[in-house]
Amino acid sequence: MNEVSSNQKKISTTVYITKEQSELLKTLHQRTKVPVAEYIRQGIDMVLEKNRQSLPGQLTIDDADR
Repeated sequence: MNEVSSNQKKISTTVYITKEQSELLKTLHQRTKVPVAEYIRQGIDMVLEKNRQSLPGQLTIDDADR
């Protein structure tokens, strides 16, 4: 997975999440001390990885075997 390093430039964006998602993310943050934004970035990375075949770019050897 493509992890964002802490020194990599980030851009601000607005996303709308449900009240339940917000509450659960806040609880997770309180227990782990990991910022909510980091969990959101990790979720985005998971979606991008899952849909990698739909994104532009060169195929890897692993992709060609599928």
